[in-house]
Amino acid sequence: MYEFLREEPQDRWEVEALFDLCFAPGREALSSYRLRDGVPPVRDLCLLARDDLGILAGAIRFWPVRVGRHEALLLGPVAVHPTRQGEGLGAALVREGMRRAEAARWPRTMLVGDAPYYGRFGFRKLEGVEMPPPTNPERVLGTGKWDGVEGRVTPWAH
Repeated sequence: MYEFLREEPQDRWEVEALFDLCFAPGREALSSYRLRDGVPPVRDLCLLARDDLGILAGAIRFWPVRVGRHEALLLGPVAVHPTRQGEGLGAALVREGMRRAEAARWPRTMLVGDAPYYGRFGFRKLEGVEMPPPTNPERVLGTGKWDGVEGRVTPWAH
């Protein structure tokens, strides 16, 4: 059984170590990281999954971005410790994060990922939404209210 907790500042390095373990070296060179530079994540949506011993099993983060002049959430990264993969924890983190985003009235969420995996959460390929290069446009997915929303994805301006 897992408990979903909000990520707190003191959890940062433990979560970063999990992301380092789960993703290829150089993950921070991806274009989605340029959208996060100098922008804090949406704290109430960044979640940890801890087991009954308090051990970190998974984590998810959400970041505010702009698409044209519209606000959106950028989901990612989401990671599950290799020893816990295959238990449905990644899906549970996405569902809980999306539930909280909806409750906080975020109108739309996007990510760069695999359509077959994220399609079950309502994500579909976005037309007219341009991630910074080099991003495969086929992997730019979104859910929520996207009618009339198009343009470049840019960092959140304070």
